[in-house]
Amino acid sequence: MIPREGYMRKIRPFMGTEVVKVITGIRRCGKSVMLGLIRDELLAGGVPPERLLFFNCESAVDERVRGVDGILSAIKALALSGGDQVHLFFDEIQELAGWERLINSLLVDFPADIYITGSSARLLSGELATYLAGRYVEIRMYPFSFAEICALSKTRDPGFDKAKLFSEYLVRGGFPFLYRYPLDEDGVRQYLSGIFDSVILKDIIQRNKVRDVELLHRLILFFLANTGRTFSSSSLSRYLKNQRRSVSTETIYNYIDHCRSACLLHLAPREDLLGKEILATQEKVYLADHGLRETVYGNNLRDIDQILENIVYMELLSRGYEVTIGRVKDAEIDFCARMGGKRFYVQVAYLLSGPETLRREFGALERIPDNFAKYVLSMDEIDLSRQGIIHMNIRDFLLIENFE
Repeated sequence: MIPREGYMRKIRPFMGTEVVKVITGIRRCGKSVMLGLIRDELLAGGVPPERLLFFNCESAVDERVRGVDGILSAIKALALSGGDQVHLFFDEIQELAGWERLINSLLVDFPADIYITGSSARLLSGELATYLAGRYVEIRMYPFSFAEICALSKTRDPGFDKAKLFSEYLVRGGFPFLYRYPLDEDGVRQYLSGIFDSVILKDIIQRNKVRDVELLHRLILFFLANTGRTFSSSSLSRYLKNQRRSVSTETIYNYIDHCRSACLLHLAPREDLLGKEILATQEKVYLADHGLRETVYGNNLRDIDQILENIVYMELLSRGYEVTIGRVKDAEIDFCARMGGKRFYVQVAYLLSGPETLRREFGALERIPDNFAKYVLSMDEIDLSRQGIIHMNIRDFLLIENFE
């Protein structure tokens, strides 16, 4: 089991406190395993096992999760049995009707250390956010990073081939299950298809009562094909018109929001780096995991420039950076990454194949009038750094600990 220390560092300061720990992310990215890692750390720290209660809210066997009353009864019995704080774990809590009221009640009535997971980026929207104001912390989880996959591979084969593993990662993506068990291509495709279908059905169609399922599938296919590219309502409307579909802009953006809520899609806004303002149009779309694209749409290796950009974007998000697409006059900066008062800039290319490509990738960064770190990333194996701009192989960039 990979400890996923990056996430544990975010959770650890709040363990044992009455701050609710909310872990969100796309299905099968490792949220349930994270609850197990937290449990193991609590037990290692001396918490008696009888003071821990787990509830899998998707279970059809556990009668306690059929309703809020059954869960409250179990918790009340434990709390009144004596002892100190109770430690409560709720997996996929969005499947439990009335869960918002339950969590608020637990905070009021019991000395509880609460952890919840959910496959929705909107888990803390609306009424619950009001209830928990100042009493929760959200940790967003993602599938394995390349560094985590390397760490797992090293435990099995200390001399593993990093380049070969990255080639596999380009196609498979990072869902943890794929690296715990030996699967052939058909097995990988079957597993990822199951995740994709589950996200679409449970987290988008059923949760949002989507009626036009065929339109939803067309939109998702558009975003799979255009990963890492800008889009607008007009470009989507043209695409749908070519598909002989007519739909309002409001419906399009509602469906996009459903996909974002299910943690399937991420939108990166554009920013004028000289004017220091966020631009309202021409966002870029990225996928939670590029392996889903290969399974549903295919062509990851053909569209490797898009896939590499998606990998870098998700790496930055997983490390907690706020990421925008930069613009400096008529030049585009792939990513501006911020955390606190620090920032850095990144250009991503497949290969720096000639003078024109070098001028484009390095020239855009040279226009930025500050001294923050600037990177050009590609699959080239030789160092082409110049004028203070760092060139790195993408594999190596994904494995360094500190980007600034």
